[in-house]
Amino acid sequence: MRQGAERMCMPAPTVDQFVEAVKETVLANKRWVPPPGKGSLYIRPLLMGSGAVLGLAPAPEYTFLIYVSPVGNYFKEGVAPINLIVEHELHRATPGGTGGVKTIGNYAAVLKAQSAAKAKGYSDVLYLDCVHKKYLEEVSSCNIFVVKGNVISTPAIKGTILPGITRKSIIDVARSQGFQVEERFVPVDELLDADEVFCTGTAVVVSPVGSITYKGKRVPYGVDGFGAVAQQLYSVLTRLQMGLIDDKMNWTVELS
Repeated sequence: MRQGAERMCMPAPTVDQFVEAVKETVLANKRWVPPPGKGSLYIRPLLMGSGAVLGLAPAPEYTFLIYVSPVGNYFKEGVAPINLIVEHELHRATPGGTGGVKTIGNYAAVLKAQSAAKAKGYSDVLYLDCVHKKYLEEVSSCNIFVVKGNVISTPAIKGTILPGITRKSIIDVARSQGFQVEERFVPVDELLDADEVFCTGTAVVVSPVGSITYKGKRVPYGVDGFGAVAQQLYSVLTRLQMGLIDDKMNWTVELS
């Protein structure tokens, strides 16, 4: 939030103010936390500008708030494999823009391609970079990972994709499990012979990709849902989140 606020010319709460606000909001809504395995309490921090200004300028006042909601699975398929289509005409972000910032404008850019894809039966859209039109960027609201053997590759953070916290968590978990993780430019052609592909996001956690369609060619992955690597990473991260295994990452914050 602090990095994004700086890019958007907004003031931001301190880290301590942010964490304390999250704690207070969760405690006030603890009755809405779903039973284990039935969903999660989705926490959404929001920083918004308002005030009496008509010109092109930063807002004169800002509101920082946190709201929560019990949620189930993000995709209607649940943890079943999702089917993506690669978009090579429309783009969600450009170098020097705000693609790497958690701002509402990022989602406005994906609606046209996403709506068209869903009308054709796809779950979502996988975007390519707008310069070379050959490197993977991200899905509309998720980061993407490509598995080949013991190597897991994901697009590097270069200002056009969101540095998702679940992305970072999965990278740390994968390395702790002995996988080699590469953050780099990932050519779309690498999808053709990948062992597995999966997405990560706050709401989806880890979502296996069942197929990707690129220029009319459908590339399937697996036959019955989670690939072995995605399943392993999903299991470790969700067990950490639910307090079922020892948290050596020091990520868990206990509330009482």
